[in-house]
Amino acid sequence: MYRPKMPAWKRVLMIIAMVIATVWLIFPFYWAVITSLKKPADVFKLSFIPFVQFQPTLENWRTELTLRTKEVVRGLSTSFIVAVSAAAIALAIGTLAGYGLARFRYQRWKNRDIAMWILSQRFLPPAATVIPFFLMMRKFGLIDTPLALILVNVTFTIPFTVMILRDAFGELPLELEESALVDGCTPFQTLVWIALPLVAPALVSAAIISFAFTWNEFLFAFILTYSQATPMTVVIAGTQDTQGVQFWYVSTRMLMAVIPPTILAMAIQRYIVRGLTLGAVKG
Repeated sequence: MYRPKMPAWKRVLMIIAMVIATVWLIFPFYWAVITSLKKPADVFKLSFIPFVQFQPTLENWRTELTLRTKEVVRGLSTSFIVAVSAAAIALAIGTLAGYGLARFRYQRWKNRDIAMWILSQRFLPPAATVIPFFLMMRKFGLIDTPLALILVNVTFTIPFTVMILRDAFGELPLELEESALVDGCTPFQTLVWIALPLVAPALVSAAIISFAFTWNEFLFAFILTYSQATPMTVVIAGTQDTQGVQFWYVSTRMLMAVIPPTILAMAIQRYIVRGLTLGAVKG
């Protein structure tokens, strides 16, 4: 197929745009890295080049890993428990709901209406539900517990899993499942043995999205916890003293919080794009 050659000035503009976008995305991480290596006196100076504009030090990391180990470990472990649990529950519910919307046709409440109602849960501003959630959690004695964060995050991540898996199941040939039913499988066995293995990349993508949203959630974590169940986002936000925000510790904790999901994403990155392509949200 013949493709017209792109003019040189367009290629130059595209390269410039890509460089600007790359710098825009990478700079916050670069700032965090160099700030975590600065002494407090150097943080408020305009300096970006180690060993030239400032002398790097590992003192901030030593402090976090020795004097404040308990606080950091508790924040990371709580974030991990909440994120994994919320992603697992959302994936279980989203799998059943997505399969139901893809394979069955409802009469009184149309499939499209059900899908739009589920998706509308993401349209609702989280700030509008903070007080109701707080009152419910207080009523059931769940304030400052991981379970409260799990329930809240499941509520807001289910729409993603349902939409992704609905379209993933919808793209599977119906004849495969019909053949399994003819061979004696029940509908549930058909889902488990035939459909789920074929949409495994979409399952991974939905789980990663749910994990990432839960890991980064701050508003409900800040309102519903205060000491025993504070995740890493709240721990980072609490890095301040009477003199102001301690940016050298903020950057150190931010890097600690970024490392686990980054490793996870790199380990299964080949499934993410494939899964999102298989189960793209089409509305």
